Amino acid sequence: MAREPLHLTVLTPVETLVEAADVQSVQVQLTDGGGIGIYPGHAPLLAETIAAPLRYTDDAGEHSVDLEAGILQVDQTGVTLLIGHQTRPASTGGTAQASEQARFDRLARKLVVELKTQFEDILDLGDEDRDAD
Repeated sequence: MAREPLHLTVLTPVETLVEAADVQSVQVQLTDGGGIGIYPGHAPLLAETIAAPLRYTDDAGEHSVDLEAGILQVDQTGVTLLIGHQTRPASTGGTAQASEQARFDRLARKLVVELKTQFEDILDLGDEDRDAD
């Protein structure tokens, strides 16, 4: 059974940097120092990324986009990267962008704390299962 191609989206607080359908693979660098390859059918994942090139392949070929650090989400709808700010010069300047950046940073920190809490809860559940044996 063939898997559906991925849908790739890269978002900043102010714009969509990449919107690609029919993606066969995505390569990103994670904060743990390793890279990850994501293909159709990949298990759900939430992880932090570092500033590094995002590489992806679609029907038009291979692509590479330099991105800042962010949050990677893989789910049944595809791959989404949320990054704090643009990697190219902004066409509009000013306070609105700074405000959106600060909002994104707060939300990203909150999400990381929540993820760590959920991960620790999962590990605690595993320990309880072992203790019951």
